[in-house]
This record gives sequence, C-alpha cells and structure tokens, in this order.
Amino acid sequence: MPLDPIAAGLLQQMEEAGAPPLNTLAPNEARQAAEGFAALAGEAEPVAETQEISIPVEGGEILVTLITPRGLYGVSGCLIYYHGGGWVIGDRASLSPACNAIASRGGCRVANVEYRLSPEHKFPTPFNDCYAVFKWFAENGESVKVDPMKLAVGGDSAGGNLAAAVALKARDEGLSNIQLQLLVYPVTNHAYDTVSYKDNGDNYLLTKDMMEWFWDHYLASPADGKNPYASPLQAKDLKGLPPAIVYTAEFDPLRDEGEAYANKLKEHGVDVHLTRFDGQIHGFFQMGGVFPSATAAYDDAGRHLRYSVNVWPPRP
Repeated sequence: MPLDPIAAGLLQQMEEAGAPPLNTLAPNEARQAAEGFAALAGEAEPVAETQEISIPVEGGEILVTLITPRGLYGVSGCLIYYHGGGWVIGDRASLSPACNAIASRGGCRVANVEYRLSPEHKFPTPFNDCYAVFKWFAENGESVKVDPMKLAVGGDSAGGNLAAAVALKARDEGLSNIQLQLLVYPVTNHAYDTVSYKDNGDNYLLTKDMMEWFWDHYLASPADGKNPYASPLQAKDLKGLPPAIVYTAEFDPLRDEGEAYANKLKEHGVDVHLTRFDGQIHGFFQMGGVFPSATAAYDDAGRHLRYSVNVWPPRP
C-alpha cells in the first residue's frame, strides 16, 4: 500500500520544521520535544470519572489514572495501559485521549499508568513498576470497582513491550487474572535485523537510530536485551499466555518483530488477532485527532475488550 496521505503530510511538515531527531537530544530535551505531538491526539472523549491512584513500588510510588466511562455502574473489568515512548519519553497525559476512547468503546475501566522512565530508571525498574500495578489491581481491584479476575494489559510501542512482559511474568507466577493482551506495534526484540528495519528504518517518524538510542537508555547492559522480560520474542515458551490483539503499521521499523511475536504466540497455542494497518506509520495510534485509522483501532480494541474483560453483556 502507498503511504497514508495524512502520514505523508505530517512527515513533510516535520521535515520542513527542521526539528532535530530525538536521538540527538538529551533525554529531558527529547521529552520536551515529544510534547509537541500532544495536539495530534485530539480532544479526550468525556468520561464519567477519572480517579488518581498512588501505587507503591520498590523505592517509591507511581501514579495511575483510573478512567470510568459514561454509563458504567458497579464493578467492571479493567485494561491496564502502559504508554509508549521508548521507555524514555511519554506520559499518562499523552495517552489520555486514546485511553478515554478505549474505555468508552470497551465499556470497562482503563488504568493509565505513569511508570518511571529511563535512563534515570533502567531495566528492570520500568518493567517492575508495570508489574506492580498489575499485582495491585489483582489484589486490590475490588476497592476501586475493578474485577481482579477480569484484567487486560496493553500498551503501544515500548508500552506494548511492557504489557507483553507483564503477561509473561504473570504466566510464570501462575496467575490467571489477565484475560487479554492489547499490543500496539510492540517492541519485542533487542535487535535491528528485520526487513522492516531495513525498509522503514529512516524517514517514517521512528528510525533505527532512535530505537538504538531508546534501547541504550533502557538497558543497563546489552546482556539485559536477552532477558525475555525485555525481549519477549526471545522467550522460549509462550504457552499459557492470554489471548492477544496485535496491531502493526506497514511503514514501521517495528512491524516485523510485532508480527513475529504474534505468529510465535499462535505457534504456542495462543489465540491471536493480528491486524496490520496498511499505509500507516509508527505512532498513529496516539494521534486520534489526525488519523482515522486510530479511531478504527479504538473501535476494534473496544470490541475485543467487551468480550474479554467486560462484566456487561457484550454488544452485538
């Protein structure tokens, strides 16, 4: 498929603006630069309630925004969502419109997680934060009207990596609270050798150089990249994991590793729904104010959540 015209226009505007690549900046500078994408997310849909929860983690506390959609009363399932940004940039605010949209379409609560970032907190700290949030909802969900046995984990890019890793560890610890994984163009492997890296590693928003910069900030050493909780694709056994919804983008260096993970899950007996968004670039999912494809993804994710974690009767 040709590059989506909206994506092509966005890339042209960025080139004309002459903004420096994120990988040429210090982490704090990159975080400030990334704030410019917030306007592309669009206005957040109205919801019934947002509740800020402080969750204890090793060495401190992190914040989670629990979103309750309109029309939801009583206990519901919950999608625990981890934002993207290469483990270095991004925050809850940047994903608020997407999380509100998914909550409304899924008829369930969504927990938008503010895990600690690298390089100030290298692997495994961000992963441990995300797992701690899952454990908190598994043990305390009823206190915030969440059914602890009807949880889903999800995220985009590095957030998809963290969600997949949380599902892996929950399986390893014999926990069955997670009913669904929502993995949006997930990072699944510490490697840069795929066809999609070769074809899409430059000129499509996310670049190979940026991914090397992100990984270098995230990992304490290259050896950590072989840990399945950092590179889920390197896990030897994926049996017993919850069903997965995997979205990839055609013009994305991460396309092939996301699809390889989906296919490996299938080979190990996991129910997988894989969708490649043709013509799209990395990052479209967060830009619901610009890309109709993002709205289509929210609709699809919501439909799957209704069947997986919702305590309501699902929509036809």
